[in-house]
Amino acid sequence: MDLRQLRYFVAVAETLHFGRAARRLEISQPPLSRQIAALERELGVALFDRSTRGVRLTPSGSALLPRARRLLADALAIRAGARELARGDVGLLHIGFLAASTYSTLPRLLTTFRRARPGVRLVLTEATSDRQLVALTDGSLDVGVLLPPVTDPALAWLPLVREPLVAALPAGTAWPARIALSRLARRAFILFPRPAGASLHDLIVDACERAGFTPRIEQEAVQMSTIVSLVAAGMGVALVPESLRRMRRTGVVYRPLSDRVPRVETGLAWRADDATPALAAFVAHARAAFAPETHARPS
Repeated sequence: MDLRQLRYFVAVAETLHFGRAARRLEISQPPLSRQIAALERELGVALFDRSTRGVRLTPSGSALLPRARRLLADALAIRAGARELARGDVGLLHIGFLAASTYSTLPRLLTTFRRARPGVRLVLTEATSDRQLVALTDGSLDVGVLLPPVTDPALAWLPLVREPLVAALPAGTAWPARIALSRLARRAFILFPRPAGASLHDLIVDACERAGFTPRIEQEAVQMSTIVSLVAAGMGVALVPESLRRMRRTGVVYRPLSDRVPRVETGLAWRADDATPALAAFVAHARAAFAPETHARPS
């Protein structure tokens, strides 16, 4: 039995006429009759009563008809589903992200992707860059929104945005509209541990050293939101990506730097040998959404 025979059977059952069924199927009647006879032999039952008065379904034929229709519908659905999978229109993606990316990069990336490919289920996990890199390597994440460096040759990297750092400062002080880093030399700094994001940690320390001082790091916190909260509590000052200005927190003011402004990069990382269509569609979407500011590192 094959799907063609079932399709022929359904056509005859619905028209109760071999000639009309043949015309619907755009074949001649003799091969249609042969295929129906072959199906009956294989099943060991008669599906049609044939007489000079016409064609009728037998009880076995009547029982087979709804099942045959379901099988044909399932086959069409499988074919359509396979095409959707191949195009990346359906699937499952486990995405890691930095908390700081929720103020700019992540919404810009996900909103339009979900609208374009609603059949792809997105499972989001908040994690620092170092943890995302481990999860990408062990396969528990498919793609991550994180900070460089990505040094593992098994991972591909796509820069998305480069934004300047700004100073997050405790409110209550008459800060100038733009602030020189050197003015913060005597202040306690709040920073995250270097393993959580070496590039941003080093960027901040290097910027301070160019301004003539080594930052006095008295508090460390993994999440940017926690760093800003500690600034609001008067525990020190911090340098944060400009997009965090959208996180309005009582007790904190943000000021651009008058120094040469360092920029922090955020991008996508994924396993270079992962050929999953949904992942390829996500990366292509990110490349288009952030163009022309993105360019892929050869993987």
